[in-house]
Amino acid sequence: MTVEFGFFPIPLAQQHEHLLASVRLAEALGYDLVGIQDHPYQRRFLDTVVLVGWLAAATERIRFFTDVGHLPLRPPAMLAKQAASLDVLSGGRFELGLGAGGFSDASRAMGGSPREGAAALEALDEAMTIIRRFWEASGRGITFDGEHYQLGGVRAGPAPAHDISIWVGGYGPRMLRLIGRSADGWIPSASYLSRGELLDKQRQVDRAAEESGRAPSDVRRILNVGGQASDDRAVLAGPVDDAWADEVTRLVEAGFDAFILWAEGDVEAQLRAFSDVASEVRGRVRGR
Repeated sequence: MTVEFGFFPIPLAQQHEHLLASVRLAEALGYDLVGIQDHPYQRRFLDTVVLVGWLAAATERIRFFTDVGHLPLRPPAMLAKQAASLDVLSGGRFELGLGAGGFSDASRAMGGSPREGAAALEALDEAMTIIRRFWEASGRGITFDGEHYQLGGVRAGPAPAHDISIWVGGYGPRMLRLIGRSADGWIPSASYLSRGELLDKQRQVDRAAEESGRAPSDVRRILNVGGQASDDRAVLAGPVDDAWADEVTRLVEAGFDAFILWAEGDVEAQLRAFSDVASEVRGRVRGR
């Protein structure tokens, strides 16, 4: 099993040079991934798609993903084209994280059309279908007549540089069933769940995958973790220390295969400390 580690920087416009320096440090330390949150209505944040392109151009190896893309403000065909373009320009270093969309009032204020409940999940399901068709049908016309999205023969392209994965964030039972049935990965955040809740939802994804004829291992598990979380619901509580390697190893044994650090406080110090955790866990996994 390959275990990957990543970094979750805050896309603040006024700190973009510091953000770039931290991403370059993460790459130098051997991190695999950078996850960028997507809140287009947040006035202090840079646009996530533009930011990923800028960061990818300034790095060589590290991969990027949206953690997670805000579907109500990013129509799926356009999002598919943006993702493919980022993948081509970065040499195959982009994956697509996707969510049904929260913060409905903010989305609506920006001109989006947020959906609630079952409609939001239906739209997400349709969007994944459209995005995958767009990537697979380079140069050909695509039609789609869904409840929430329609395409009228658009010619798809460019093709991505590699098979982009779609990783989905969400927690409800219906969302977890959709993830297990259709997504390439699940992105939960440890700060929202106790360890028991996290593992219970993990099992729900497993069951949904099996009921759809998939192996649970077909769905990657990418966990966002906080560097200095003090909430007792956090999976990794307290400062980064040697105990983290034990807990991350237990989560690997439970099926998680990527850990994305939301570093608080001294970002450089935490990136270095979590890099030590990553080295220890990788060594344990290789030794089995």
